Amino acid sequence: MKPNIIVALLVGLVLGFVGGRVYSGPSSKTDAKPAAQAAGQANPAARRPVDPTVFKVPIEGSPTRGSADALVTIVEFSDYECPFCSRANVTVEKLEEDYGKKLRVVMRQNPLSFHPRAKPAALAALAAGEQGKYWEMHGKLFANQKKLDDASLQQFAQEIGLDLDKWKADLTSPKLADAIQQDQALASQLGASGTPAFFINGRFLSGAQPIDNFKALIDEEMGKAEALVKGGVPASQVYAKIIEKGAERAAPKAAPQQQAPSVKKIDVPADAAAFGPATAKVTIVEWSDFECPFCSRAGPTLAQIKKDYPKDVRVVFRHQPLPFHANAKLAAEASEAAHEQGRFWEFHDKLFANQKALDRASLEKYAQELGLNTAKFKAALDGGKFKAKVEADSAAGSAVGASGTPTFFVNGRELVGAQPFDSFKRLIDEEIAKADKLLASGTKAEELYAKLNAQNVAEAPAAPPPGAAPSEPPVQKVDVGNAPVKGPKNAPVTIVAFSDFECPFCSRVVPTLKQIEDQYGGKVKVAFKNQPLPMHANAKAAAAAALAAHEQGKFWEMHDKLFANQRALDRASLDKYAQELNLNVAKFKAALDENKFAAQIDADAAEGSRLGASGTPTFFINGRTLVGAQPLDAFKRVIDEELKKAGAVAADGK
Repeated sequence: MKPNIIVALLVGLVLGFVGGRVYSGPSSKTDAKPAAQAAGQANPAARRPVDPTVFKVPIEGSPTRGSADALVTIVEFSDYECPFCSRANVTVEKLEEDYGKKLRVVMRQNPLSFHPRAKPAALAALAAGEQGKYWEMHGKLFANQKKLDDASLQQFAQEIGLDLDKWKADLTSPKLADAIQQDQALASQLGASGTPAFFINGRFLSGAQPIDNFKALIDEEMGKAEALVKGGVPASQVYAKIIEKGAERAAPKAAPQQQAPSVKKIDVPADAAAFGPATAKVTIVEWSDFECPFCSRAGPTLAQIKKDYPKDVRVVFRHQPLPFHANAKLAAEASEAAHEQGRFWEFHDKLFANQKALDRASLEKYAQELGLNTAKFKAALDGGKFKAKVEADSAAGSAVGASGTPTFFVNGRELVGAQPFDSFKRLIDEEIAKADKLLASGTKAEELYAKLNAQNVAEAPAAPPPGAAPSEPPVQKVDVGNAPVKGPKNAPVTIVAFSDFECPFCSRVVPTLKQIEDQYGGKVKVAFKNQPLPMHANAKAAAAAALAAHEQGKFWEMHDKLFANQRALDRASLDKYAQELNLNVAKFKAALDENKFAAQIDADAAEGSRLGASGTPTFFINGRTLVGAQPLDAFKRVIDEELKKAGAVAADGK
């Protein structure tokens, strides 16, 4: 996955992840400004128009501060480890002070997957709420964002006078975990996939915006609320009245316009680790992260390139340790310490072979195993000798759009993700042909890369003009492989679905697929592939349960069970569904206990990322992309076109 989405989505939106692509909370242009400005010194010119859509945002059961008679209700989706949320908290407190009893604040939890302490902190706050002290804990957490470890959370609980035994017991309560899961599902449903996100009398305001932006919207809504009260609506019923006919979910986002892969001028630092001759006809510059599973999957492909093109291809390694990989940066520095001693690639292979053991002690062990001068190696890490080099690589990668991993540039032509060898081979062979022409015309071998890179940049297609109609993504080859399939083997139309059993949008499309099955009979088959998103705690286990049922010939029955019970996907529930479906429960449990289908699920997710299916649900209809829980007509349009190509009769008989 390609996160420009970490920069745009660490500041912008979703998701997914998948494959090194992660998203964070929406931030505003003011995020870099001091918190004091966010709290009250905003520039009026920074105000943005707010969508007039009113969403139906329930508040029952959530922590609430303020009067039931308040005319304006702010529902906030937040993350205690998100720095933008803590800045926005200062703003919210100032708003409460300024508006007094006219304003009510409701908190909902949306701990983001790459903040490891966000969910424990959310549980700590809700457990404090069980003793009537949610807001006291809420304040403690935002005041101590860098101290959210278990010991600190317990210290805060003690400081605010909680019954510690009860608080600890409540931390493990399924009720609280379920409340967080429901909050996250609601946030996703409403299109609030980043933090902080606010709904002010149902209207969406995203990010840690200046206080004037909040006040402008609050004042607008206050006027409407006062008019309702004058019209006879009791103040305590104003919020319910306002959201009564509100939208229950955000409109599906249009699929992004598919653009040709970018071509960039890519520098090769003289001290960068590389294999292959400097005069090679093709230079591949890779930005990678030693803790990224998708980067490790690219290893065999690079080994194949090295074997097949020993003289024609040079591979240059540059660092892009992603912020949510706790050990990636230190691992990158360690690889440079090994490079200093001439053993970069051996250390590179060690790190990728041991991605789950990249702590300092393990890095030192690998150095010893490779026969490095360990004193020199340790000194380099202790002194931060290669920190600046790693950071320079990361900044250079972000500057050319390589902010997700792995990202490759083949003579400057971008290739994103752990792509198969054939994807590289096509580009490599094209570039070799160009290089041969330049060499024949007199270009020196040592000048090849610079000339080929410049030539590719000059020949890159221009970006489409603003406002141009988006084109349909190109048709892709999507193999069914060993995925569960419903429908005849020789059906002229194949739908491959990448889905997540915990995703509410995926469940909404299930009835649509059943309609397709009914209307098209034997003309359509559906294959199911797993894309469990990282923010869905039970999605991967549910995927494994479905495949364990598939092993016993009952995938689709389990599929329907899981989507019908999305809020009960814990292990006990999965075992119960297996029993209800008359599976061999012992065999089913053994498959889950042994993680029998982990590799298949990971392979599905990696394939989805490669194909661009980083959100769920994503469908490929004979290789044509359709994103989201689209209406039946959207599916029918593509299916009928494909049937026409195949000479088959569409559902309507045409």
